[in-house]
Amino acid sequence: MPTPFLSSEEYDERAHQLYNEGQYDEALSVLREGLALYPNSVELHIGVGYARLAREEFAWARQSFEKAMVLDPEHEDALAGLGETMLKFGQQEAALGTFRRILELGYTDDLDLILQISRALFREGLMEEAREFVEIAVKESPDMAEANALLGYVQHRLGDDDAAVTSLQRVLLLDEDHTEARIYLANILYDRGDYEAALTHLERTTAEDHWDELGIWRLMELKKSFYRLSEDDPELRPWEERLAELASDQDDIDEMLAEIESRVAEEAERNEKGQLELFSVLLSDLADRKRDGREIVEPRRDVVEHRIVTSTDGQEYVGSWERIVRAMRDANRAFAGRSVQEFMATEARRGYSLTGVKIPTSDAESFIRGSADAGLLRIVR
Repeated sequence: MPTPFLSSEEYDERAHQLYNEGQYDEALSVLREGLALYPNSVELHIGVGYARLAREEFAWARQSFEKAMVLDPEHEDALAGLGETMLKFGQQEAALGTFRRILELGYTDDLDLILQISRALFREGLMEEAREFVEIAVKESPDMAEANALLGYVQHRLGDDDAAVTSLQRVLLLDEDHTEARIYLANILYDRGDYEAALTHLERTTAEDHWDELGIWRLMELKKSFYRLSEDDPELRPWEERLAELASDQDDIDEMLAEIESRVAEEAERNEKGQLELFSVLLSDLADRKRDGREIVEPRRDVVEHRIVTSTDGQEYVGSWERIVRAMRDANRAFAGRSVQEFMATEARRGYSLTGVKIPTSDAESFIRGSADAGLLRIVR
């Protein structure tokens, strides 16, 4: 039963607290109760919109923001929420028009709102537009660490790493505990080959600061390289445990769907490329036999040989996928006496730390094709 002693503002405040705690269902219940008593409360309709948005119920969220705008067509929070839902429906121009309407209404000094818009654009990959808004926030508050951090992320995504490094370094001068900016900066430095500087920044983070595997893999590889640590060094244990935690956080359904999608894609690619390879070998074999006057017989599938060239040293390997991986293992003295599976797992981790591309290790062909996708080698045939 609704509690008639609460004002609409008190309902909004309760829901806002629950929202900030990530309790979106509970927040929505409070907002509905409030709207039963105060159906014309703009703030409560807006609250429902953001709760729906957090639950990814975009159509319902849009309806709530539109109801709020019927009551107050120039409410900045309703405009921002409506713009976000438009982005989810692919209505980019309409969303940008809605966001710019907020600027026209004079809310350029509402930094939380401007950064909210910037992040929404960033999430949808609209980097130029995101930069437009985040630069407004930086101009309004040059010493705001969060605004400078977002500017750095946008600059990196736009390919301007020099500017990104400058912005992120400024963030750390303003707030040395801004771990997200520090990790992002370390990854940019790593990609640029400045490994010592990258390690310096990564060492100022804890395992719990990382919510992505890439920075952890890179830290571990750099520590092993610079300090000559062994694979089982106790210093690496907290980072390995954090990797295990992050891996276990993946939803079972998401993991299953991702695996199915990966298998379907790999099978389709394998079938397509396998047919092309077989056709090429067949033509070549037929031509050779015709020239030599030999009897023509159907070629066997296992005569197909592949050729790859590594990107680091230009080393060439020829043979079946399995033979190539064995040869790659044998060429690396560090893997003497170790299994092919161990070699692929270790190289996949190293490749991920270098490129951020996850390389499958379920079989030799997937490993080689994944390594090629990561730019570590080139498949010639």
